[in-house]
Amino acid sequence: MHYLLFYDFVPDVLTLRPRYRAQHLKVAWGAQERGELLLAGALTEPNDGAVLLFQGDSPEVAERFAASDPYVQQGLVTAWRVRRWATVVGATATSPTRP
Repeated sequence: MHYLLFYDFVPDVLTLRPRYRAQHLKVAWGAQERGELLLAGALTEPNDGAVLLFQGDSPEVAERFAASDPYVQQGLVTAWRVRRWATVVGATATSPTRP
């Protein structure tokens, strides 16, 4: 199953982010190497959030990531939420559906 982790950032995230970015990327690349995190990145124009795509049996994989993320721990993320994403088209869709 796929899960999307949504982050909402503090207004001055771009000035605060450099201090924690290396730690955040280390956690993210570790999740990617374990096959949990498929894609991740910040939203731009405005820079007010991020979206991370996880793969797993439950939303816990994304929830654990958020709990361990320095951006969350240091207050750069004002809110986060996990949503199951029913993927139906694409090579890695979890429920491929064709007409």
